[in-house]
Amino acid sequence: MRVARLYDFLDVRIEEVERPRIGPGEALVRTRACGICSGDVVAWYIRRKAPLVFGHEPVGEIVEVGAGVEAFRPGDRVFVHHHAPCFECALCRRGEYVQCPTWKKSHIDPGGMAEFFRVPATNLADTLRLPDHVSDEDGALVEPLACVVKSLARAGEVRDRSILVIGLGVMGQLHVVLARHYGARRVIAADLVARRCEHARGLGADLVIDASKDDLVSAVESATEGQGAEVVIVGPATVSAIEQGLACASRGGTVVQFMGTPPEERLVLSTFDYYFRELRLIPSYSCGPDDTACALDLIASGAVRADQVVTHRFPLAQAAAAYAVAANDRSAIKTLITFD
Repeated sequence: MRVARLYDFLDVRIEEVERPRIGPGEALVRTRACGICSGDVVAWYIRRKAPLVFGHEPVGEIVEVGAGVEAFRPGDRVFVHHHAPCFECALCRRGEYVQCPTWKKSHIDPGGMAEFFRVPATNLADTLRLPDHVSDEDGALVEPLACVVKSLARAGEVRDRSILVIGLGVMGQLHVVLARHYGARRVIAADLVARRCEHARGLGADLVIDASKDDLVSAVESATEGQGAEVVIVGPATVSAIEQGLACASRGGTVVQFMGTPPEERLVLSTFDYYFRELRLIPSYSCGPDDTACALDLIASGAVRADQVVTHRFPLAQAAAAYAVAANDRSAIKTLITFD
């Protein structure tokens, strides 16, 4: 079978490998679509993992199940989460699934950018059958949307709040869609790329700020009569973006750090300002099984659709070109690999 193996940032090669063999409690899936994640095209982050068959947003069709598997059968179309928790440890009991040691160690074999992949028994626990009316492209949004579901849950109350989304790649666009769906009073969206700003306007943002032309903090102050945004989602994986997010937040506001920064970076925080403004700085990393289930429900209801964010599609044979587009084409929102 063919796979797309990533050796370095912008170095993706199509290779032939043996099809995985499954054991008891496992399943074999023929891939139908897989998204390229924002994290896949962050150079420092993906280099820590390379070489690997990348891709962790797959949708496919089960073609074989191992002994003891009763929840799924061949022909089922499924979303498979690349990580799954044990559901039994103290962290899982608290709902901190992404901190579970099993979650961190579990993975699909060899990855989503493969014609077939093996689903270990652990990962079948966070495998979701797609309703017939949910397309493969819609299903490929389950994992990224689940990360947004978790982010807004960690932000606290969204309904009737002012929301600022900094960074309008696919994750920022999904934040705009979901904040609007959740009843935010006002959604402000900001990016350095004019086309991404206009895309967010089309998805329901009340105000878009082209930060390449306007000072972000001043623009937010002006738009909120000096109050700042009650919830700020910081998408870019930089300390400077987090600093801007804190500066844009209202008193008593919440700032969500959505992406990790390089391990050597440090945030210098004015604890005086942070304390007396009673700001909340909250990280939101990846997603768990409760988030993926919620995301699929939102997609199945039509609240979130692939046609809102998917801008580029490539076959597996062109995975290298797809990766380059996702990494370098600033007009790209979401890039998908499709499989015959």
